[in-house]
Amino acid sequence: MALTATRFTADEYFALPPTEQRTQLINGEIVVTEAALRHQRLAFEIGRLLANWLAENPGRGEAGMPVDVHLDDFNVFAPDVWWVPEDARPARDAKRIIGPPALAVEVRSPSTWRYDVGVKKRIYEARGLAELWLVDTASDTVLIYRRSSPKAAEFDVELELAAGEQLTTPLLSGFGLDLAALFDR
Repeated sequence: MALTATRFTADEYFALPPTEQRTQLINGEIVVTEAALRHQRLAFEIGRLLANWLAENPGRGEAGMPVDVHLDDFNVFAPDVWWVPEDARPARDAKRIIGPPALAVEVRSPSTWRYDVGVKKRIYEARGLAELWLVDTASDTVLIYRRSSPKAAEFDVELELAAGEQLTTPLLSGFGLDLAALFDR
């Protein structure tokens, strides 16, 4: 759901007083994220599994839950889960991530899914995101968009995985996500 009709810049967005609602700046528009309980369960589980994988594989980067990701002058996203490789870890005192993480995970929310599959996917792709997972709680599937190589100009690999399948990624060697267990939440 859009909060304003006024177009904001990222600097204006960052200057706003904090709110109790989780928001993002999408094409200059402040959008409120209204996550349902299942959304939170799935995002938390993906984040937990990534954190466990990182604990078992020190030096492989950092993962986290929603944080401001400053992509350009009119876009500040807050992916439900994110991962960056070790050489791209934000400084200890960083307030936000500048530029896209390597992996962004967006879990379906009724208020923001149209943005996730539309404009956010296009902006992530244009800004160089290596891989995007769109977790669809309505169909219990994950849409995966990735680049076949770091030099690929766009997402040139598209997959749709369902419960019962294993999600793996070349970004995280040895990481696997059992979608049946995930969607059983």
